[in-house]
Amino acid sequence: MQIEYKRILLKLSGEALMGNDTYGINTDVLEFVADEIKEIVALGVQPGVVIGAGNIFRGVAGASRGMDRATADNMGMLATVMNSLAMQDALERKGVITRVMSAIPMQSVCEPYIRRRAVRHLEKGRVVIFAAGTGNPYFTTDSAGVLRALEIDADLVIKATKVDGVYDKDPVVYPDAVKYDNLTYDDVLKRGLRVMDAAGIALAKEDNKPIKVLNMGVSGNIRKAVAGEAVGTLITS
Repeated sequence: MQIEYKRILLKLSGEALMGNDTYGINTDVLEFVADEIKEIVALGVQPGVVIGAGNIFRGVAGASRGMDRATADNMGMLATVMNSLAMQDALERKGVITRVMSAIPMQSVCEPYIRRRAVRHLEKGRVVIFAAGTGNPYFTTDSAGVLRALEIDADLVIKATKVDGVYDKDPVVYPDAVKYDNLTYDDVLKRGLRVMDAAGIALAKEDNKPIKVLNMGVSGNIRKAVAGEAVGTLITS
């Protein structure tokens, strides 16, 4: 298969890892995602991965209940490490060599994030999972995903969600919601579309980094995205 995007940053939401559960990590979903990543690695794609933590602890939710925002965000970043280690385990059980690199140093369980080392891992065919967000409170894992994509010079950011692209309104609530096949960064910002936070979109716009939003639950979608096929919604300049 012809690959259009050689190096990608795959952004996964923590909520997606719950599947139909109400909390935590659904092992069936974990296995499914690992298979999808393994498929593109076999094609020669170099994937970096960022995973959220909404399935365990969301910092902004803790802050809304009275917690100190920095403390709550630090807890959320630690929760992303748990998700990252789970994904590493699922991938390596399928024979995919994987490294977890954390923005918060914790050498006992994973490597500290060093940009040049991360790029070297990717060049050697290893999947790199970037944990602990940016390492700083007040930044979401969406922003962390775009930031890491810029740092490793990824060709594409893939945001894998529970819906098959970007809509003008929530398609789960509104049956008449209209799906966009293509959008610009300005479209997303001006219309207030809930793709990812404004900081992440602004970062992508500054470097003209394309973003593909697609349904993670459909087998083959990530493969189609790296091949440049029409799937989900493409956000460019």
